[in-house]
Amino acid sequence: MSQAIINDSEVDIVISVLNSDLRPFLNEWKTIFSRFHLIIVKDPDLKEELQIPEGFLADIYTKSDIERVLGSSTSVLFSGYSCRYFGILVSRKKYVVCIDDDCVPAKDSAGNLIDAVAQHIVNLTTPATPFFFNTLYDPYRKGADFVRGYPFSLRSGVDCALSCGLWLNLADHDAPTQALKPGQRNMRYVDAVLTVPMRTMMPVSGINIAFNREAVGPALVPALRLAGEGKFRWETVEDIWCGMCVKVICDHLGLGVKSGLPYVWRNERGNAIDSLKKEWEGVKLMEEVVPFFQSVRLPQSATTAEDCVIEMAKIVKEQLGKVDPMFSQAAETMVEWVKIWKAVKSG
Repeated sequence: MSQAIINDSEVDIVISVLNSDLRPFLNEWKTIFSRFHLIIVKDPDLKEELQIPEGFLADIYTKSDIERVLGSSTSVLFSGYSCRYFGILVSRKKYVVCIDDDCVPAKDSAGNLIDAVAQHIVNLTTPATPFFFNTLYDPYRKGADFVRGYPFSLRSGVDCALSCGLWLNLADHDAPTQALKPGQRNMRYVDAVLTVPMRTMMPVSGINIAFNREAVGPALVPALRLAGEGKFRWETVEDIWCGMCVKVICDHLGLGVKSGLPYVWRNERGNAIDSLKKEWEGVKLMEEVVPFFQSVRLPQSATTAEDCVIEMAKIVKEQLGKVDPMFSQAAETMVEWVKIWKAVKSG
């Protein structure tokens, strides 16, 4: 892996916390995380006090902090792992890395510990190639290059704005797959990074991602985390929606998205049947959502991520609002998110 030349002070690591005892998690990550500033966001539904070991530079945010910034009526949007979005909101760094608290560092095929943060930063600080697929994956990695037939006019690439890492052990399956294949595990380490082609959608998981906050931060919006006890709570698909929003916006702004390395080791958690109850409506409606995102085009007047979110909200309300009124509410949430983002950004 080539080394990214970057100051550690340019990176925030956002950790969404659903377990009160963070000592095992942080001690596993200590050699990697201790160099960086941590933003630890406690799930508003978690009642116990957090237990955090010494040796970390961390800011800790709880339900009271979320309500102070956003108001009590909005804080419900940030329950569960969606509390990571509050960490993204309050970050002030150029690069943000999100790692969930059920993940520990993985090892590569040779048994070496993987520095997930370093690999994410390499992905973000080397160009992406969304306009023409390179069959040897990332041509900027050490020992790689462009293959014969790759246009020289496209070899300079574009800035990469989003890096999507993967998982060993417990893969990020949906509830139906978990229920049908409860013993299935991902033990295959693939030493590869690739740029996701333009106009190609992908399921982005917030479990292990990094992004350029200055370029696309506002596009990471928890639009499907709706308040109240309605027929959906979108516990497990809000990051999928968010990821498709970000991908469309990256395509529109001429930015790249990479997938592959780095891996994390994801521990066992959750119950497939419980997850199925929470996400089934989302699983069904994805059949409507994916074609929408594949076809949506933003106007050229949208030149920033904030502009793009506002324009996408209009199209969501107009087209998907006819499919289900929930999408109209999601569109309103997207507009509100941009207002919150601007307010927090301005201090």
